[in-house]
Amino acid sequence: MIASKDQPPTALVTGASAGIGAAIARGLAERGLRLILVARGLERLEAVAASLPETAEPLCLAMDLSTAEGASELLATVADREIDILVNNAGGAPHKSFLETEPNDVEGLMQLNMATPSLLMHGLIPRMKARRKGRILNVASMGAFHPVPGLAQYGAAKAYLLMLTEALNEELRGSGISLTVLCPGITRTDLVAELPLEELPEMLVQSPEYVAQAGIEALFAQEVVCVPGRLNQAALAAAKLPPRPVLRALGGLFQRWTQQGT
Repeated sequence: MIASKDQPPTALVTGASAGIGAAIARGLAERGLRLILVARGLERLEAVAASLPETAEPLCLAMDLSTAEGASELLATVADREIDILVNNAGGAPHKSFLETEPNDVEGLMQLNMATPSLLMHGLIPRMKARRKGRILNVASMGAFHPVPGLAQYGAAKAYLLMLTEALNEELRGSGISLTVLCPGITRTDLVAELPLEELPEMLVQSPEYVAQAGIEALFAQEVVCVPGRLNQAALAAAKLPPRPVLRALGGLFQRWTQQGT
């Protein structure tokens, strides 16, 4: 652990009310961490909190992180707490193509997927540096590695998070702080609830618990990039071979498949 013997470490987990975020919260609680859980819906957050061991002492904060005010409010709320681990899991994908998405929603998705994680790191890393200890887990996607037609803004945002994590980890080398970016493939979460997942081989669809466990292990091992599952790792390796026009075309095929479920 990275906290003192007198006090268990504290982890701040955004998007903790369901899916990968809730699974990460449970996994960290099992390791003895105290938790601050953040999401929009208080009722779902409290349900997650009720499933955790008492040692987690969960604090539930209902905040909208798709606004700059939400990110600032969160930083102000935890200003008097030592945050040992930050998990930037809150994120979202548009329900329409980029050009069909309303301007306010475009801005909100940029805030949620890029600006809020950036602001939270910008606010918490200096405090971690002063204590010379801290770990950050940013939840991105396999979509960070290549164009994602139909989810163009989502893929671009995750690519930003991937690059920011890698760069900051290098900048902070020797500071006592490590950053890890988790890049799962298709995972059974609310984000893909409308996709025809039953048409895919079972081995291609991962559970939130599997993804969360991989991310937590990578976080404590101080791995910089974590791609859960051998099939995803093989797909990533194969994706480095074709030229980018081929990758874009393959992305187009994926887009047409996803539209079958809408």
